[in-house]
Amino acid sequence: MTHFVPNPIAFTIFGLDIRWYGLLISLGILLGGYIFYKNAEKVNLDPGKILDYIIAGVPAGIVGARVYYVIFNWNYYLNQDGTINFLKIINVRLGGLAIHGTLIFAFLAVILVARYHKYNPLDVLDAAVPGVVLAQSIGRWGNFFNSEAHGTPTDLPWGIYVDGQMVHPTFLYESLWCFALFIFLIIFIKKRQFKGQILLLYAGLYSIERFLVEGLRTDSLMLGSLRQAQVLSLTVVILSILFYVILKKRSSKTE
Repeated sequence: MTHFVPNPIAFTIFGLDIRWYGLLISLGILLGGYIFYKNAEKVNLDPGKILDYIIAGVPAGIVGARVYYVIFNWNYYLNQDGTINFLKIINVRLGGLAIHGTLIFAFLAVILVARYHKYNPLDVLDAAVPGVVLAQSIGRWGNFFNSEAHGTPTDLPWGIYVDGQMVHPTFLYESLWCFALFIFLIIFIKKRQFKGQILLLYAGLYSIERFLVEGLRTDSLMLGSLRQAQVLSLTVVILSILFYVILKKRSSKTE
């Protein structure tokens, strides 16, 4: 029986392989940025300044994704004599990006720019996260073409073929969840009740999915004997609920 195995290379130009992963990440950034722009006026932001946040957030997110991954795979980036192999660290074409690092660094960059513009960072992040989760939904398909970030073996009809066996398409589970979350947030932002509500809904609902799906993955970054993504996701869920209650009560008192 012949199984479909995706080719990670989309095309080659001047001897340089252009990978589907990079193309899909780029598409996600473009569409996510457009959604951010369209949401600006809904939270009383100047759409003309949205590009500033994208210029700051995208590079910060890429650096953060790499830094986060390297930290949790530190031994891999050491030479045999214990010195740091900087060439390995900067060679992102071999893979090694973590979405949690992207979110942490990108959000910090956006907060700094918001402070510079004298905006409430919660307004800016509320406008941004629907685009962020759409970009995540699209970008996860890059994992499919790389045959990575998959789950444990399965006999379910929607399993994908990787390394000689059928496995859970965890990339697909996350992609579908993120797209559904994108639709939900786009609708809900029109009914926003307090600053930070969209951000907290995104953080909590995405983290619930990530906690569940991470349990199926075979390539998790580890924190001792624990899957770090599950530890972080559970922490974010708890904090999201806590701050949701606090900000909602504070908003009600103000009104």
